[in-house]
Amino acid sequence: MASANRPVERPLSPHLQIFRPIITMVMSILHRVTGMALYIGMALLAWWLAAAAAGPEYYAVVSAFLASWIGRLILFGFTWALLHHLLGGIRHLVWDAGYGFDLPTANAMSWATIIGSAVLTILVWGVGYLVM
Repeated sequence: MASANRPVERPLSPHLQIFRPIITMVMSILHRVTGMALYIGMALLAWWLAAAAAGPEYYAVVSAFLASWIGRLILFGFTWALLHHLLGGIRHLVWDAGYGFDLPTANAMSWATIIGSAVLTILVWGVGYLVM
């Protein structure tokens, strides 16, 4: 009977101090972060479109900001977030189709998403500068 009154020790709720980071966990967090970054990027796009509709004076101000180093850095980050989120969505689509659940494949798809988004971002910006 004495053991019936003893509190049951339950495991701690999992958190980042308990688990060591693994690539699929990092990708889950990055997918959410890039999704939030896309909201900011869409606001930036809406600002640019509103400036274009407002007239040449205001458009020149917005274009000057976007052409500055900070503006280009923001646009570069937005491009990476967009491509990373896209590739992460394709990874989830593969999982929704019932494939890629084994650990080596899930890890490979995670690394492919990170590397692919970086390469595609550099490629998009490289082509953009070549066309200019």
